[in-house]
Amino acid sequence: MAGACAALVLASCSHSSVPGSGTTGLAKIHRAAGIPPIGHVFLIVLENKFYAETWGPVPGAPYLATTLRGKGNLLTEYYGTSHDSLGNYISMVSGQPANPVTQADCVGTYEMVTPPTVVNGIATGTGCVYPPTVSSIATQLTKAKLTWKGYMESMTRPCQHPAIGQGDPNVLASPTSLYATRHNPFVYFQGITDSSACPTHDVPLTELPGNLASVSTTPNYSFITPNLCDDGHDATCAAGGPAGFDGINTFLQKWVPKILGSPAFKQDGLLLITFDESDATGVLKDDSACCNEPPSISASGVQNGQPGLSGPGGGRVGLLAISPFIKPGSTSTTPYNHFSLLRTVEDIFGLDHLGEAAAPGLTSFGSDVFTRPSR
Repeated sequence: MAGACAALVLASCSHSSVPGSGTTGLAKIHRAAGIPPIGHVFLIVLENKFYAETWGPVPGAPYLATTLRGKGNLLTEYYGTSHDSLGNYISMVSGQPANPVTQADCVGTYEMVTPPTVVNGIATGTGCVYPPTVSSIATQLTKAKLTWKGYMESMTRPCQHPAIGQGDPNVLASPTSLYATRHNPFVYFQGITDSSACPTHDVPLTELPGNLASVSTTPNYSFITPNLCDDGHDATCAAGGPAGFDGINTFLQKWVPKILGSPAFKQDGLLLITFDESDATGVLKDDSACCNEPPSISASGVQNGQPGLSGPGGGRVGLLAISPFIKPGSTSTTPYNHFSLLRTVEDIFGLDHLGEAAAPGLTSFGSDVFTRPSR
């Protein structure tokens, strides 16, 4: 499916204010033409499902594939960018391609990217913790005086991550721990973890209901990660209760109505629900790609690797977008991937494009997605 992304011509930019910028007040932004005046983005990332399992005629999570599908726009040609998980999460928030350590989920040692060389916005070393010279959407939003939070289900303390050089204790679920560090992309950027503000931005999911109470307390950008039972990663929940698609169904039924009912979403919100990657092994294995996705960083520090380990990408997963600016029941067949997603968020908030989100020919979501640009 490579090379299929359609062009979106951004002819001009328009001034727009973002209401509800949290504690920082209103911020004036330049929004790319064709992007509606969205002020609050909510992103829910689920785990490891082949497209047909989720969106086919017998969906694993009917609340997602049927109930929520009827409220938004299904992007049927949306792709993950790598195997395994971590590389995808990094791509979504920074535009960095995968490297051998992020492809392996950084489960051995929580290590710095070495060497810390950045060429044309791409970190060419290997490792999983990016130096402060590598930016993320979080850093961009902070500099623009806009607000963000990562909401991590089952995280026991804010900004939870291993120490540099140590192993990751949160890889496999246990009856007392369902949090996965590798599904929390913000703790892989030293510019975030070394900041005294990290504990106020990277927080347990339990903070979300209070933040949704008003427009002024809702972040402009909310990245929401379920735990290993509720994101569909584990087939059996180590703590008991639903897992797999049942976990996904239960999680979305609890949290999506809170988001859709919030003042910020009703005012100018966009909810995006997708999966990090398709199946990486077995009969449903999918390592396809779209959008002229570039190679990953190889072990030799050269961008000539295979992002999908044995193929060009993370496979087709689909994405559901729900917003007052989207006609319910819409469908887009335009190919997009996680880099396109990042580029779209950056265009919504008038930010520069990071890493591979700046790749020539890559496009943001356009009128095929935002099917009701004015209300």
